[in-house]
Amino acid sequence: MNQFKSITVIVAWCLYDWACASFGIVVITFIFATYFTTKVAANPIEGTYQWANAISLAGIIIALTSPLVGAIADHGGHHKRWLFFFTALAIVSSALLWFAYPTPNAILLTLSCVVIGTIGYEVAQVFYNAFLPTLAPKTHVGRISGWGWGSGYIGGIVALSLALFLFISTNIFSLNTENAEQIRICGPFVALWYALFSLPLFFLVPAISSASRPLPQAIKAGTKEILATLKKLPQEKNILLYLISHMIYTDGLNTLFAFGGIYAAGTYGLTFKEVLYFGISMNMTAGLGAILLAWMDDYLGAKPTVLISLCFLIVLGIPLLFLKTKYSFWLLALSLSIFIGPVQSASRSLMVHLIAAKNTSAEMFGLYALSGKLTAFIGPWLLGLMTLSFGNQRVGMATVIVFFAIGGILLLPVRVDSSIKEP
Repeated sequence: MNQFKSITVIVAWCLYDWACASFGIVVITFIFATYFTTKVAANPIEGTYQWANAISLAGIIIALTSPLVGAIADHGGHHKRWLFFFTALAIVSSALLWFAYPTPNAILLTLSCVVIGTIGYEVAQVFYNAFLPTLAPKTHVGRISGWGWGSGYIGGIVALSLALFLFISTNIFSLNTENAEQIRICGPFVALWYALFSLPLFFLVPAISSASRPLPQAIKAGTKEILATLKKLPQEKNILLYLISHMIYTDGLNTLFAFGGIYAAGTYGLTFKEVLYFGISMNMTAGLGAILLAWMDDYLGAKPTVLISLCFLIVLGIPLLFLKTKYSFWLLALSLSIFIGPVQSASRSLMVHLIAAKNTSAEMFGLYALSGKLTAFIGPWLLGLMTLSFGNQRVGMATVIVFFAIGGILLLPVRVDSSIKEP
């Protein structure tokens, strides 16, 4: 156990997941996604298409910048400063959503904040994930990764619940509902939540040991390193295959997150409040799944955990395309969400097992982020295109199942070091 950092450090690291989850759940998935398509955009179909394009644009930028920024940090040091910068980007963008008025005139401002905020939120994960290999030996990485994801889901539940109670349901501050103040206030609320609970990481988690060079030298060295890594990546067939697999099934997950609330409202007629309750319930079960199945990660392995979870996502996801009542949709969606967290946490710990050197962890997690974002624009774009072409959200959502299936098939040949076992 002397290989572990103190429990305080692990808790501080997990609290960042608790903090940043508020952006993903409140802004990207539920409140602002649904609010934009139903209140800001001209109509839900156009709104879905516009939101999809915004998420796709953010994904392209993230894919292009994550590996390079990670490599620069590995050569120049100061991982915490990079993490702070991109965290601040997401926080400020969230605060500015107060000005997302319920009118088509606010479309550009709203989508700009969403794009910039999403870039900050996602690129920050590169540096956050890079701390994971320093927290514990590889035999325990799975459970710590799962605890982090579980903390994120629980933090998302609490943030969403507070938004529902304080602003949407009771409106205890008597905000003006005619111009949607009770919804727009959720942006500054996320900014405060994100800032407050990310602080323990910056104060308590030790910095990553790495070379410290002036920024110009770090940019030059980082650029050279990432180009060399990309050049030799085709020879690293095992990790390349994993990154491609991760790229595809993560595209499905990201699309599901971005459009889950929109789909629930548009296809099954959930009201705005019901979408929030739905989000709370889904994140509760997803958080429990991430925490409880984290032990399966360390005992059975990260790869089996991902494959088993993907199978359940497919088997439970197909009926969601055909159900008629909101109650049956709700029940099956909650069952499906149990397996979302394990896919994410086990994917992260699998990457830790596959990378060889900790001193390039940010670069490698930059490639990991690249694999999660390189085709991130395809999922939302394809869903939006299919929805617009057929005038039916069910057809658009069916594309998510395809991503899960292809990603799982490609993961099958990936080899993992069998020497990593539970002590």
